[in-house]
Amino acid sequence: MKTLLLLRHAKSDWSQEGQPDWERPLNRRGRRDAPRMGQLLFAEQLIPDLILSSTAQRARETAHKVVAGGELDVHIQEVADFYLAPPATYIEVLQQQNRAVACILVIGHNPGIESLSRRLTRQPLSFPTATLAQIEFDIDDWDDLSLNSQGALRNIWHPRELRA
Repeated sequence: MKTLLLLRHAKSDWSQEGQPDWERPLNRRGRRDAPRMGQLLFAEQLIPDLILSSTAQRARETAHKVVAGGELDVHIQEVADFYLAPPATYIEVLQQQNRAVACILVIGHNPGIESLSRRLTRQPLSFPTATLAQIEFDIDDWDDLSLNSQGALRNIWHPRELRA
């Protein structure tokens, strides 16, 4: 059994005119939502063994704030190919992961994350910023994952639902 956690990066800052998309940091809401998703992972006992994150600034910040918010002890591996990647790219990187890794958190961008979730669950999921989905697969090795795999959607959380 393998668990894939898909997280779209938290809300980014568009205030600096002319700033390259790759370099956009999180805005205030993003800096608030990302740690909440880490707290959620901890509360739900969904501690990833590995985090694979896009190298874009907003995704890297999201990864670090998730780890800090949940007080998680997990390695963050940056993956340049995740920047605006199609579903096939995410699958290719996942297939290369060690079979001993049971749970992976992937942090990326739309439309790729949303498209990937729809392919893997066969459900019309929506991924606003900082949305997190838990998908389980009845496989023993990440190499067995493909775009044709069908996982079981266990849950999806939107940060707006977590606000008190």
